[in-house]
Amino acid sequence: MTRIIVISDTHDHELPDNLISLLKGTDMIVHAGDFTSASCYDYLGGLNEMVAVHGNSDCAELRRLLPERAVFTVEDITIGMVHEGQLSTGDTSGLWYLAKELDVDVLIVGHIHTPFIKQSDVLIACPGSPTVPRLADKTAIELVIDGSRVHGQIISLGAGACFL
Repeated sequence: MTRIIVISDTHDHELPDNLISLLKGTDMIVHAGDFTSASCYDYLGGLNEMVAVHGNSDCAELRRLLPERAVFTVEDITIGMVHEGQLSTGDTSGLWYLAKELDVDVLIVGHIHTPFIKQSDVLIACPGSPTVPRLADKTAIELVIDGSRVHGQIISLGAGACFL
């Protein structure tokens, strides 16, 4: 069994303490872009093994270092990731088609700062943001993979600025 913490859109802000302990205690960190700075990327990469893509707000150094899309396998599950999958949480049919194009079991997207998980024959997930959420709590996603099974859940890390 493999436990993954998925985050996105950290934007070089201070991470919640409860997130740091989750990241250190997981099997892998997956970051769907918008670290903003190389120092944020280096810090997170120093906490645990990490797979990442670059986002639209990332510095030139990270855009050169990180891919726009990534596809990787954990146990028997193929995971795809892209920062800018879509601009809303409403209709995810375009993301489903992207998942099929990438031939993945799970598609992770960032950019919209609002968390969601949609399960069909593909699990589509956006972890929101642990630092600058949009009308949502600060969040991450935990994926638990056991062979060919995957389960995802949104983890609240505290209220966002609009909810204090």
